Parts: sequence; structure tokens; C-alpha cells
Amino acid sequence: MTELDFAKKINALDGKAYLVGGAVRDKFRGVKAHDRDYCVTGVDEKIFAKAFADAEKFGKSFPVYSVEIDKSFCEVAFARTEKKIGVGYRGFEVLFSPDVTIEQDLYRRDTTINAMAVELLSGELIDPFGGREDVLNKKIRAVSEHFTDDPVRALRAARQAAQFNFEICAETLDAMRACGEELTHEPTERIFDELATALETDKPSIFFRSLERASLLAITFPEIFNLRGKIQPTAFHPEGDAYEHTLKILDDVAKINPSPLVRFAALMHDIGKGTTPPEMLPHHYKHEKRGLEILSQMNRRMTLPNEWKKSAAFVIREHMRAPRLEKPGKIVDLLLKLNGMKLGVKGFCDIISIDNHGLPNYLEHAQKIIDELLKIGGKDAPQDLQGAEVGKWIHAARIRRFVEMKNFGGV
Repeated sequence: MTELDFAKKINALDGKAYLVGGAVRDKFRGVKAHDRDYCVTGVDEKIFAKAFADAEKFGKSFPVYSVEIDKSFCEVAFARTEKKIGVGYRGFEVLFSPDVTIEQDLYRRDTTINAMAVELLSGELIDPFGGREDVLNKKIRAVSEHFTDDPVRALRAARQAAQFNFEICAETLDAMRACGEELTHEPTERIFDELATALETDKPSIFFRSLERASLLAITFPEIFNLRGKIQPTAFHPEGDAYEHTLKILDDVAKINPSPLVRFAALMHDIGKGTTPPEMLPHHYKHEKRGLEILSQMNRRMTLPNEWKKSAAFVIREHMRAPRLEKPGKIVDLLLKLNGMKLGVKGFCDIISIDNHGLPNYLEHAQKIIDELLKIGGKDAPQDLQGAEVGKWIHAARIRRFVEMKNFGGV
């Protein structure tokens, strides 16, 4: 079924079908939308379900249907209104019926750039809150006073600012600040979801700077907030304190590596500097150890994906040590640990090269070395060796192979 067929079918039920959300916004941004979502007015759910018998229904508070349109499964929802009756994202009363208009549906949305619709048959743009103008002027603006009904919309606005490199309007920053108290009671998985999405943007630092401007960074990500004011030796870090350094490294890594996991590890690499005693500044001795403790605390507060936690811990522990390693055994051990991680050789090297302004020779050739080391296995060990002795022989043989490569110019 084509989009036009879908619209005609809704029209035959005395309703109207609209393209809504990101697809409309992205049209005015001049980019191709990843998804196309639809909203239907004037049609009772039972009638819709009968007409689209193959559509899959999901959603608890309100029904959403998955309909195949133009060979893709798209979300189709009924126009609805929301009324806040409690605290947090569950504290809403949702009303959907054929009588709810598209304008009423758009009024409940978070920011104006997401509160536009296009009527499919006529092509008419429905833009009651100036979303098109805000897209063209690169502004993030709350639709209404209901922005604060869901406190996570504050993080969403910060994420949109990073995603599109738009500026958040002053009145919307005020609305974000008003979300602070309720944010402290929100499920941390909702906050993590916004963090994960923000880390996929071209310039993730905008997300954190926006939260800081709205006085929300200390509430949502205290580990990052605590880096503010932690000065560093200017000879090594002319960009400023640990906060500025961390956001610079994050953005620079984002330019060369698309992985949110790698970007998270970059964000965490100096996190231990947030608890450096004032009397120690501008030095940050043992910040790696403190960083691992902070990462564990963050994980207890906000359960992190295991591979994210594991990768961040590796970078925290090794980012100062790796550029200075000289002993072959230590180098071999580090490379073999890195080989089995989701972080990957490239992810680790991307972070180290930016933080250290270059790579040591062994990391420049890390994958080549690892490939050679892995050629040596138990099958190569002397037949008279057994158990742990085989492992010791493999380790020693791999070290010898690394030294050979180094001595003969292989690395």
C-alpha cells in the first residue's frame, strides 16, 4: 500500500491522515527522514482496526498501529490529548477519539519543530505554533506551558539542540529549569535513553552544555558536572578545566568514530578528575582509580549496558598508561585484552590519539601486531607441556614474536 492509498482509505472512512513529527521537520531541514509517522483524525479505533485487519496493535496508554506503507512498517496513531494528573511520565490521562483535532494533538507535543503535520491528500501544512519558522531559524522552542508536564522533555530539548545544532530559546531554558525537581524522581533509564541518543549526534557536547545552561547537569549527570572548575596544567590542557577538556575530547572523537559506546568511553576517560582534592590541583594524581569508582557509582545509579561499562573502565584505566608503555610483556597483554572488547582497536586508538595528540608506535600498528600474536596458539607448544604450562609458553612466545617484529622493523 502506498502512502496515497493509505490516505484515500482513511478518507473513505470519513477521516483524515497526516504525516507528523520528524518527517515534516526534516523536510524543511532539507534532509531525508529516517521514519515516517502518521496521525489519523475522525476515525473510530474499531472501524480503523476492521479496515486495517493486518495492522499490528501496540501501546498501553493509547493504541498505536504498525501499518505497512510504501514497503516500510510505519506507526499510525490516533489524534489525542493529554492531561497531567500525577507525577512523572505515567501521570497522564490520555484521551483519543474521532473528535480530537490535529491541532489539539500537536498542542501536546514537546517542541515546535516536532509539532507540524501535513495532510496527505491536500498537502496542506498544519503549523499552528510556528515550527517551520523555528526550523529555518534553527530554534528549539517549547510548544506550550505543558512542556513541563513530562520533565524528560528538558533532556529531549537539549538532545534536539545537539542533534540539529539549534539554539534553545530563553523561555524554553526557563521551562527546562522548572523540570529539575521532577527529574530527580524520573526512572534513570529514561535519562540514559536521552544520553545514548545524544551521543549519536555530530556534536554531543551541546547536549551537556544545554543541560548546564538550564541548571540540570548536576541533577542528571553529576559526574560530568563535577568536572567543572577542576583546573589542569595548561601546558598539556590549554583548553581549560577538566570539563572543557572532556567535552572537547568527546566532540573530537565523535568526528572520527560513530559508535555511541566509543563516545561514552571518551566521555568517561577523565571522569575521576571530578573528585580531585582542591589542594592537589592542577594535578590529578590517581584520577584513574577514582574514575573507576565514579563509573561504578554511575552504574549503580543508572544501569549502563555491560559493554559500555566495560569499555569505559578499560579506557579510564589505560588512557594514561598506554602511551607510555615500553615493556613488551605489558604491551602484549594490553593488546590482547583490547582484542576481545567491543570497544575495539580503532575505538581505543581514536580516543588515545586525540587525548594524547598522537599514538605510540605499537598502537599505530596494533591490529597488525594482534593478528601476528594470535597466530601463535596451543598447537605450537611443545608436546611435553600440559595445563597452565601451555598458557605460559603461548604468552612467552607471543612476547618473543612482538620483540622480533619490533627489532626487524615490522612495527
